[in-house]
Amino acid sequence: MLQIKIRKRYHLKKKKIKEIKEKLNDFSDLITTSNTMEIIKSDLPDIVLINNKPLIMFIDENPFPTLKGALETEIKSKYVVVDMGAVKFMTKGADVMSPGITEADPMIKEGDLVIIIDENHRKPLATGRSLISGSDMVKNNEGKAVKTIHHIGDDIWNLEI
Repeated sequence: MLQIKIRKRYHLKKKKIKEIKEKLNDFSDLITTSNTMEIIKSDLPDIVLINNKPLIMFIDENPFPTLKGALETEIKSKYVVVDMGAVKFMTKGADVMSPGITEADPMIKEGDLVIIIDENHRKPLATGRSLISGSDMVKNNEGKAVKTIHHIGDDIWNLEI
């Protein structure tokens, strides 16, 4: 269990919850009216706890699902699918290379936040920021496609409240 130093922890106001839900777009179903929502500020990115589970994190002021959040929702957009050979590298925090990508949401633009999933089980492995467009990710045979931000086994994944 990870012990982090929490600087602030407080419940979110309804106005802020509504704002986060709107910014989450396709992932907004993580937030329902029956949820208890708190935010924790620490050395990690700001994390939104939903019923005491770290399901949303803020990356450059933008809310995006953590991997635990991605596990609890259907991933319909902003996804990058990697082959099974890339999985062991992804769990160690490696960036995503174009040759390992089998599929990507064609609507992804450079700079978008994305969820990386494996091709067999369609489970989230990491989140990151796209370095190229979704269509280029699949076409390219070399180079980095996604800069990893959060992966299985990192501090956010191991966070328990």
